[in-house]
Amino acid sequence: MRFDLTDLRLFLAVVDAGSITHGAADAGLSLPSASERLRGMELVGGVKLLERGRRGVAPTEAGESLAHHARLILRQMAQMRGELGEHAKGLRATVRVLANTAAISEFLPEKLASWMAIHPQVDLEIKERQSTEISRAVSAGLAEIGVLSEGADTSGLQLRPFAIDRLVVVVARDDELAGIKRVAFADILHRHFIGLMGSALQDHIDAKAARLGARLTMRLRMRSFEGISRMAAAGVGVGIVPETAVRRLPRSIRIASVRLVDEWALRRLSICVHGEEELTPPARSLFEHLTS
Repeated sequence: MRFDLTDLRLFLAVVDAGSITHGAADAGLSLPSASERLRGMELVGGVKLLERGRRGVAPTEAGESLAHHARLILRQMAQMRGELGEHAKGLRATVRVLANTAAISEFLPEKLASWMAIHPQVDLEIKERQSTEISRAVSAGLAEIGVLSEGADTSGLQLRPFAIDRLVVVVARDDELAGIKRVAFADILHRHFIGLMGSALQDHIDAKAARLGARLTMRLRMRSFEGISRMAAAGVGVGIVPETAVRRLPRSIRIASVRLVDEWALRRLSICVHGEEELTPPARSLFEHLTS
């Protein structure tokens, strides 16, 4: 039975994502290439590894066994690279980081800039994901470091506090909400929204609306929190952004912000790793810097 490391990383990514399409993207492979590799793994192994259905894929009993051993192998490889890396001076290294929207846009840039400036031989591969996806990926060894909010299953991970992220509703100053301090998400579901384009945070907000049996009426989606705020200030609709993003807005954007009272709107962000002892030296250095 011959599986290479790319096969194992792909299989874990597919299992953790519950989707061949998303798993292929996380593993950096095209969908046709990923599908061919998975078929080849089942053919070579002589056993069915995945149950395929309309809602995605799930591992068979044999697939669960393979996933378990794949995680062990990839962790051992990471540990080996770390030990070898201590003897390889001057070589470039890459640290893989997964983070949610607020961490990437509001908290990480300043922290990462100061660290990268004194580590010119290290590159970072950063991807935006929802917190539940981050915990699964770090557990599976698909990323060394994750930045996620509470609520995700983090059993088996080491956590350190990082930041507090509070979500607020932004509206024009003459909006009916502008005169109040707090509002429940359920009370604004009837409003027209300005969303964030291609964002894990927006997916999170949409999921919260779905749990209330609603679907947000989206007038348009912007690429940044400032873009959402500018549209809201003009009366286009309401937006939901981190409170830290509002504080950074230019004074020319005349806007009002209202805190959401829902528990999920106050998020404590944590840095997570599978185990400090498994980190490569560059990843360990970054982990210590982010949590200092």
